[in-house]
Amino acid sequence: MLLSLLLNEEFSLATIFDREKEELRRKQTMKVLVIGLGGVTNGGKTTLAKKLKKVLPNCDIISQDDFFKPESEVETDERGFKLYDVLDALYMDDMVKSIRNWMKNPASSGVVTEEPQNTCDNLKNTVHVYILIVEGFLLYNYEPLNELWNRRYFLTLPYEECKRRRSTRVYQPADTPGYFDGHVWPMYLKYKNELEENASNVVYLDGTKSQEELLSCVYSDIIQELKKLREGISYIFISQNKNQATDMKSQGWTSLIMIEM
Repeated sequence: MLLSLLLNEEFSLATIFDREKEELRRKQTMKVLVIGLGGVTNGGKTTLAKKLKKVLPNCDIISQDDFFKPESEVETDERGFKLYDVLDALYMDDMVKSIRNWMKNPASSGVVTEEPQNTCDNLKNTVHVYILIVEGFLLYNYEPLNELWNRRYFLTLPYEECKRRRSTRVYQPADTPGYFDGHVWPMYLKYKNELEENASNVVYLDGTKSQEELLSCVYSDIIQELKKLREGISYIFISQNKNQATDMKSQGWTSLIMIEM
């Protein structure tokens, strides 16, 4: 980058230095927080993710449903059921790649970096923390994903309520008679049991609670994670004015490195 700028007479050395300084500061201060919202079908994952995006700064969403294979590539069992509720029905490698690409450069993903309305003090100075919410029904049973999570949530529902909600939804292809009892619910129990046996640090959420209660619970938890990340950031501030650094520290920039020019 420096060489290309030096060859361009339109840029002064001061401009070159300013750009390099800003790039250095951006790389040193950027942190990402990857949140998983998994769990039962019709448990409220998508709705909760959208509500969180509205109240969290620098927040983006990736949905597992966008990685389903086309119907022609989904296996059919001996009962004629399309086996959609298994990992083989999804392009999981592509999903992992998408998440990793976002993590490398979240600022270029199109995420809105403005603070949400009515931002509380807990969200001040989080401009360099980017949040990715990944929502889906099979997030925690695929090992390459499990190393990416900062926080994991799992929504649950009792059988009757899940079946009732499922019956009100229209799917493409549509659920065939017996599909819920013959495939959807058994696969949910199978993967949930695997999760309970092998995973830790998963927060289980009761999907029968109101969206307001669920939002409050998850939001409060994420705020605590943001505080930890913010405290761990070393902010490089290059200036001739020590007073500017002092002002920034008083505003909550707890790890500020001052480089005098």
